[in-house]
Amino acid sequence: MKLWTVVACASVMAVLSAGCNPTTRYEVLSLFFDGVPPPKATEPEAMQAPGATVQEQQVRYREHGPYAAHLCNACHDPNAFNALVLPRDQLCFQCHALKLDKKYIHGPLASGGCLACHDPHSSQYPYFLVSASDTFCFYCHDRKAVVAIGAHAGIQGQCTNCHNPHMSDKKYLLR
Repeated sequence: MKLWTVVACASVMAVLSAGCNPTTRYEVLSLFFDGVPPPKATEPEAMQAPGATVQEQQVRYREHGPYAAHLCNACHDPNAFNALVLPRDQLCFQCHALKLDKKYIHGPLASGGCLACHDPHSSQYPYFLVSASDTFCFYCHDRKAVVAIGAHAGIQGQCTNCHNPHMSDKKYLLR
């Protein structure tokens, strides 16, 4: 068993040290580890162009502070294989202070499921969201059911224009 571990580690190290491109490195590491952040996306040319649209401005790679500073131990236990220093539902609150003092709290936040919406390492979207915000809510909320609500008739734009994604004193997390 020990020989197998040494061979596997040596093989991975050989592949990684061979100077492979970031995409290949990501693919190899993803085979062995959960939560490997994707390779950095390059900023589109439109970002440098004056008058870039909101969608073009959104596509900008960002790294979460601890990840960018290579402070992996802030979240990961160095003595355990891919383990976290706290349970997943408590981890974000060791740095991010969110007072849950509103009447209505969004389900993922109430259960400590920050990772349902946010990427803990990096993202090309604002607030480290896992996808574009204009369609983001429909990963969990049924689009047909939402559109069928009379208050949504003819409304274009992002859900967060009217709804707070974390909590509110108003029903339906209205702002």
